[in-house]
Amino acid sequence: MSEHPMSDNDVEKRWHDPSASRHAGILVLGVVVAALIAMVVFGVWVSPRYLVAVIPSAILLVGTLTAFTQTIRTWRRGGAWPIWQGAGWFLLTFALVYLVLASGFVAHDGE
Repeated sequence: MSEHPMSDNDVEKRWHDPSASRHAGILVLGVVVAALIAMVVFGVWVSPRYLVAVIPSAILLVGTLTAFTQTIRTWRRGGAWPIWQGAGWFLLTFALVYLVLASGFVAHDGE
């Protein structure tokens, strides 16, 4: 039998870890707020406009890597890793959508 507190069945849908959910939510919220602050700062006060696309996207991608790293660490401990994987996929999707939209903004700004 496994020593892990969670089931060895990875398709089990009853993952319940309020602490991990809270920590993943704090990570997602913190990364999104940091990216939005960077967007405003670089959009208003910084001269090279391409930084509006690059810096917030980089912040979101670092958050994505952090969430996926935590996914692996939690999986190895036998914890509720899908919570962290969901946070990682959310941040990755948000980063890619932001990068596409911001790139369009920067491209039209040069005209």
